[in-house]
Amino acid sequence: MSRQAGVRPAVTAGSVTTPGGVRAAGGHCGIKAARPDLALVVTEAPAPAAACFTTNRVQAAPVQVSRGQIRSGRAQAVVINSGNANACTGEAGLRDAWEMVDLTARAVGVSRDLVLVASTGVIGVPLPMEALRRGIPAVATSLGPYGEAAAEAILTTDAFPKTGAVEVEVGGRPVRLGGMAKGAGMIHPRMATTLSMVTTDAALEPALAQRALSQSVARSFNRVSVDGDTSTNDTIVLLATGAAGHPPLRGAADPGFDLFQEALTALTEHLARLLVRDGEGATKLIEIAVTGAATEEDAARAGEAILTSPLVKTACYGMEPNWGRILAAVGRSGAEVDPARVAVAIGGVQVVAAGVGRRERLAAASAAMRAAEFIIAVDLGLGSGAWTGWTCDLTEAYVRLNSGSLT
Repeated sequence: MSRQAGVRPAVTAGSVTTPGGVRAAGGHCGIKAARPDLALVVTEAPAPAAACFTTNRVQAAPVQVSRGQIRSGRAQAVVINSGNANACTGEAGLRDAWEMVDLTARAVGVSRDLVLVASTGVIGVPLPMEALRRGIPAVATSLGPYGEAAAEAILTTDAFPKTGAVEVEVGGRPVRLGGMAKGAGMIHPRMATTLSMVTTDAALEPALAQRALSQSVARSFNRVSVDGDTSTNDTIVLLATGAAGHPPLRGAADPGFDLFQEALTALTEHLARLLVRDGEGATKLIEIAVTGAATEEDAARAGEAILTSPLVKTACYGMEPNWGRILAAVGRSGAEVDPARVAVAIGGVQVVAAGVGRRERLAAASAAMRAAEFIIAVDLGLGSGAWTGWTCDLTEAYVRLNSGSLT
């Protein structure tokens, strides 16, 4: 297949084992009562690696460990447990995270310097290390083309696994990317991501891998919000095996880099949208599209204000085209706004023109909001700044899911 840079490739079914040179496994070790709770992803050889982490100042032990490990720019194995975040667990938590590194290194036969660790689940509870001491060696024996099993094992309150793959031609060779993600709550912009992993058989240096990952995260995972909360554990890792066999990408000016960047962003955007679609208690996926802003920064300010507004999100749940809430969010965002120039459309139905509501169109807009997915489009009429993000509605089910006991 051949593509021009800037043309977004299609995302298809696939997983972290779709690219060459990657094995994975998932299983149950006993952190959860019954569901899978442990995943491993391993490359055939040490691979260029990149990562982004939570911007929350309270950071889980695995985040602290993996931040240090990734500085080398190379990794070969990633171990992920679900059901326990190993966050706010003090020095004991750090020791446990390092023990997970060592257990994995021994189980898969790699250097401990090449192992990354991630955890997700309840905060403030010590890891049941006996379960991991048994589980990591056991899961390692089943490594193979089992990316879907790994994706299942990292879930917490998720309703379904989140995976995908992309193929693009680079240097005359087909290059594959595969990914998995988890998350349904504690999702908010500037969080790095939720918990996600992307693999590729592209050949690129660690610094270029980091550049590509950071750019794709900025255009995808950092443009979604479920509830406005930033997790203590957010992590995304990119491993590049080089198994595709094309000449290595040496820099951003390399003709193949833009093609790879578009493929990576297509995949991370796909995964990010799945997170929002699976938002805790959510019934709708809502795209927020801001155009006509004075600057790109203003477009982002306005978009994020709409994206995170509880009033907008509850109105979407009730299929109430309350455009006043949208304008209020834009007005408090800090973006430059001239109310007399603003236009708003909901589900393709224009409900505000030149800052004035069109009451005769509200019924049609309400009907459009019955769809499982729709767009809220805001044109500020001031310039060329644009931004797109994704959110979900806010429902009673979200409150029920998050008001239960930790015990």
